Amino acid sequence: MSATRQLRPAAQPGSARLGERVRQLRVAAGLTQTDLAGDRFSKEYVSQIERGKTRPTRETIEWLASKLGVDAGFLERGVSADERSRVETMLARAEALTNGERYPEAIEEYNNMQTALLATGAVDLEVRALSGFAWALVQSGDVRAGLSQLERARELTERADFSDIDRADLLYRMGVCRYKLSSNATALGLFNEALALAEGSNLPCDALRAEIFHSRALCYRKQRDFEAAREDVERALELAEALDDRRTMADVFLNASLVAERMGQWVLARSYAERARGHYLELNDGRNFAGVLNNLGGLNLLLGRPEQAIEHLKASFSAALEVDSIETAAQAEGSLATVHLHLGQWDQAEELARHALSLLTDREDYLHEIAPTQLVLGRALLEQDKLEDAEQWLRASDSSAERLESIGHRAAAWIALGDLETRRNNQPEAARLYRLAAEALQDVRF
Repeated sequence: MSATRQLRPAAQPGSARLGERVRQLRVAAGLTQTDLAGDRFSKEYVSQIERGKTRPTRETIEWLASKLGVDAGFLERGVSADERSRVETMLARAEALTNGERYPEAIEEYNNMQTALLATGAVDLEVRALSGFAWALVQSGDVRAGLSQLERARELTERADFSDIDRADLLYRMGVCRYKLSSNATALGLFNEALALAEGSNLPCDALRAEIFHSRALCYRKQRDFEAAREDVERALELAEALDDRRTMADVFLNASLVAERMGQWVLARSYAERARGHYLELNDGRNFAGVLNNLGGLNLLLGRPEQAIEHLKASFSAALEVDSIETAAQAEGSLATVHLHLGQWDQAEELARHALSLLTDREDYLHEIAPTQLVLGRALLEQDKLEDAEQWLRASDSSAERLESIGHRAAAWIALGDLETRRNNQPEAARLYRLAAEALQDVRF
C-alpha cells in the first residue's frame, strides 16, 4: 500500500441510522414507543427519532442507551466502547513507532487501521490519525503528502467540539511542513497564527508554545533576522526548562548554537552545541546526536581547527549510519567535503560531495544541505580546471538556493561563478556576477 494513501473523511452517522438502531433494539426488548418514552418523552418524539426526523442530544442518547441496555457509543455510531478502545490502541502504537523514529512501520500501522478507524465514525480519532500519519510521512521525507493530511485534519477541527489548542497544533505542524518546503514566509505566518491561538486559548499549552517559538526562530534565522531568532530561542528554552522537557531543550540548544554561529559568536555556538549533545546523548537519540556532531565539526572549522572538525564529522557519519539515518550521514559527508575543500584536497572534496548529493536525491526538504554541497562540488571541480562540470554544479547550487529563498547561498554561488568566469578570462561577466553578489550581501551578516 502506498505511503501517501489518503485517509478518507470519517463516515458521519446520520439520524436515520441511529433511529434504526433505536427501533431494532426497542422491538428486540419487547418495548412499545410509549414504554421507551416513559415519563421523559412523548411517544411522538420517540417516533421522530426512529424515523430519523430529529437528532437527539448526547444526554438523550445516553439515557436511551441505558434504557435499552447497550453502550451509548454503539447506539450513536453502531460502534461499541470496546471497538473504539481497539482503535485507540492502534493509534497509540503508531504514535509510539513515530516517536521511536520507526517511520515506515508507523506509516504501515496508520494505513492498516483505516477501516477500523472509519467504522468508529469518531472525528476526534480521525483528526488524531490524520495528524499522526502526517507527521510520520513528513519525517520520512514525504512532506507534501503529510501536508495534505494536515490540511484535511484542519478542516475537521473547525467544528465546535475542537479547541483552539487542537487548531494551533495543526497550524504549527503545517508551518513545519512549509518550512521544510522552503516556503519561509508562509511558515512564519502559520507559526504566528498558531501562537496567537495557543496564547489566546487560556488553556495549558506551554509545550506547544515552546515548539512554536523554536520553529519560528528557524524562520527568523533563515530571514537573517538573528535578533528575533535569538529572542524566540530564549522564550522556547525558558518554557522547556520550566517543563523539564529534555527533548525540546536539546532541540532549542542546537537552534541557539546555529543562531550564535550566524551572529559570528562561534565560541558561544560551540558551548550551546555541547549542551545539545549532552541532552541527545542522555535521550539516546542517535540521529540528532549525529546531527549535533556535524554542527560541532563545522564550528571547529570556523575556529581554525580542521583536524578536530574532521574528527567530529567522521564520528557524526558513523553515528548516523548506526541509526540508519542516511540524510544525517549525507550531511556529515557534505561537511567533510567542505573541510577537504578548505584544506585544498580537491579530489577528496569532489568525491565526498558527489556521494552526499547522491544520498539526498529528490529530497526537497533538504535543500539547505543540497545547495551548499553543490557549491562545494562546483568549487572542487573549478580548482581542478574541470570548468564545464564546475559551471553545471555552480548553477545547480544557485537554482537550489533560489528555491530555498536564501540570498546568502545565492550570493556564494554568484561569487563562485564569477571566479569561474575569471578563470575563463571573461572579465565583464565576472564583474557582473561579483556586483550582483555584493549588492545581495549588503545587508547580510555572517
